[in-house]
Amino acid sequence: MNARLPQVDALRGIAALGVVLFHYTTRYQALYGHTTALWAALPWGHLGVNLFFMISGFVIFLTLQRTQRPMDFIVSRFSRLYPAYWLAVGLTFAVVHGMGLPGKEVSAPQAVLNLTMLHGLFNVPSVDNVYWTLQVELLFYAGALLLFQLNALQRIHLVLALLLLARLAYHVAQAGFGVDLPWALYRLFILNEIAWFACGIMVFRLAVLRTTPRPDGVLLATAVAVLGVTASWGVAALAAGLAALLYGAATQRLKWLNQPLLLALGAVSYSLYLLHENIGWVVIRRLEHSGVNANLAVLAALAVALALAAAVRVAVEKPAMRWLRARYQRKVSSAT
Repeated sequence: MNARLPQVDALRGIAALGVVLFHYTTRYQALYGHTTALWAALPWGHLGVNLFFMISGFVIFLTLQRTQRPMDFIVSRFSRLYPAYWLAVGLTFAVVHGMGLPGKEVSAPQAVLNLTMLHGLFNVPSVDNVYWTLQVELLFYAGALLLFQLNALQRIHLVLALLLLARLAYHVAQAGFGVDLPWALYRLFILNEIAWFACGIMVFRLAVLRTTPRPDGVLLATAVAVLGVTASWGVAALAAGLAALLYGAATQRLKWLNQPLLLALGAVSYSLYLLHENIGWVVIRRLEHSGVNANLAVLAALAVALALAAAVRVAVEKPAMRWLRARYQRKVSSAT
């Protein structure tokens, strides 16, 4: 995000760290089993993904506020996502194939298809399982860009209301009548995640555009209620809490998020998310099988993931983003 909202960045860093610790403790234990007992686990850390989706709803509509033409948005998102992702795909594939990770190997042609970030739509396995969220993000970006192109962002409440209604319809059909509605449409319209994006969009409008509580507050409450019906009321309470947290960060009221370590974590959060899972599991597995205490193995994997993320941020993510955006701006300038 330019015109930085540092507290939102820090919040994203916390979400990434939660996902990492969940994968290194609870998820690794379920898949491979730690050789010794852990000091602590983070079984709820995967909920950081839901916060990612909420923040994405916020950030994308913030980006669209500053977008003049569709290609501006495309270049912005492409330069942000793909260079670091391509490196992560290649590095993770090499590490897993070179050092081994049972059940996580994919073929070279499958890895190549991963480079599109849309491989999941064609049931191609991921080089790293966390990539499923990137496909969701891309579909959300496509929908937001379509609304921008149609000059329909002012109808966002109607669009989101219809999508939330569709989510309810899928839930009622399956839970109430045992009927499975078309799965392809469910995935294409990201109905499983749409309530989280809706919360983020409404928080953006309330915090940045300073809109009146209605209809934004009503739509936000509706999204939370849909999560209550389709997931659980505990999840709904979590969504309400995270929306309040995001609002506080967006309005720069959460001074505790300004800690340098949290800001640094936010800066590397994307690369950390891309690189941590399979590579970290390889590190943990190798160390534990060599007799290293599981807690030390987890700390070592975390250190490796953070170091890789920082290196990719400095060497690839930032330079590629600057270069691609500068080249695009020169092209736009020369055409006007």
